[in-house]
Amino acid sequence: MKARNRSKRSVKLLSVVLAVGLIVFLGLTATFNRVTASDKEPYKIGAIFSVTGVGSFLGEPEKKTALMIVEEVNKKGGINGHPVELIVYDDESDTTKAALAAKRLIKKDMVSVIVGPTRSGESLAVVPIAEEAKIPLISCAASYKIVTPVNERRWIFKTAQSDQHAVEQMYEYMKSKGIRKVGILSDSTGFGASGREELLKYAPNYGIEIVADERYGPKDTDLTAQFTKIRSLKPDAIINWSIGPTQILAVQTWKNLGMTDIPLFQSHGFGSRKNLDILGKTAEGVLLPISPVIISKQLPDDHPQKKVTMEYAAAYEALHKEPVSAFGGYAWDAVQLALSAFKAVGNEPAKIRDYLENLKGFVGQSGVFNFSPEDHNGLTKKDLIMVEVRNGDWALAK
Repeated sequence: MKARNRSKRSVKLLSVVLAVGLIVFLGLTATFNRVTASDKEPYKIGAIFSVTGVGSFLGEPEKKTALMIVEEVNKKGGINGHPVELIVYDDESDTTKAALAAKRLIKKDMVSVIVGPTRSGESLAVVPIAEEAKIPLISCAASYKIVTPVNERRWIFKTAQSDQHAVEQMYEYMKSKGIRKVGILSDSTGFGASGREELLKYAPNYGIEIVADERYGPKDTDLTAQFTKIRSLKPDAIINWSIGPTQILAVQTWKNLGMTDIPLFQSHGFGSRKNLDILGKTAEGVLLPISPVIISKQLPDDHPQKKVTMEYAAAYEALHKEPVSAFGGYAWDAVQLALSAFKAVGNEPAKIRDYLENLKGFVGQSGVFNFSPEDHNGLTKKDLIMVEVRNGDWALAK
């Protein structure tokens, strides 16, 4: 009997030893895997955003979005075991500083891909630098000139809908409402100049007559003369194409001059909730084409972007206690495109470029991207939705 009990105790002891040994082995294996993963070289993304300066209300949410995404990816182990390193520079809404930042990212930081800049002018300043270095650039700005002609922009992509898309969506809406005579205002920035060109170019296609074509500087503080002249020409609608303080000034002037009987349209550059907070009731009735991300809750359940826009909005708003903007959405798309390329082909710039150029069906905040060797934006006018400021918020235009 004693021998039998000793035998049982021995078996139990052996079982305990084996169990402890297995736990230790699994722990060592997990530790080895963590060390191995962390020892892998980081995949580097460079970012240039207008965090300060006149474009700060665009660039700040872009930076917040990019950091949020990369932090979450690294919490989950990175990409294929590689940590992702995001290196962000503030171009201060200045073309020279954007160019210097791009050179530093390429030569000093040795990044594989650059996202940004925020605005069209800064993006156009960085384009030749990225092209010469053969580093993929995924701009967050709107001007079609950033990615055209494609044979001279082989390494350049962008996530914001082009001016053409915004103009055509706006004109299509106007045509459906019987609007035929339009007065336009635009600032002299790269964004304003590009938008003005598209407004003039596509008006005849939609039976739109441009009865006024007023311009102003990005630092102008009085638009009374321009609006007064446009009113004298009795247009059916007014379009303002600018970003920064002047788009606020345009709405205030329209309201102060008692011109609200003439619908005011803004470019997709107006799509920041901060504009509504600044303007309050003054913005009521303003119309614009914009990314679905800012009205994700109003999208039908079968909308292809419903899931990703809702997830992004929930994560961003929980972390930063502020609403998402179209501009943060542009950065979301740019960073996620870079991460998708890393996952598929690694961090070699040439492979990233080729991957992006042939990517189809990528569901982002700005639309469903279908890139090609002929199209480095991958979006159409259908990726924009017409919205109206109603009761201090964005609402689907009626």
